[in-house]
Amino acid sequence: MSFLNFKELKDLNDEAMSKEVLDTKKSLFELRLKKATRQSFKSHLFKHYRRKIAQLLTAESQKKQVIK
Repeated sequence: MSFLNFKELKDLNDEAMSKEVLDTKKSLFELRLKKATRQSFKSHLFKHYRRKIAQLLTAESQKKQVIK
């Protein structure tokens, strides 16, 4: 899994961006659950999911500032 391009994230509409944030947060929660229950997991995904959430939230806030 590679990092997403920020320009691609900025091009998403509001609904798709909100859905993507929700899906990524859910994946991060499931990864934390696997870690807590000592199941096998890929530890590098923590960094990927957190970065993706940060990028999505940043793009979302930038869109809202432009609208105002």
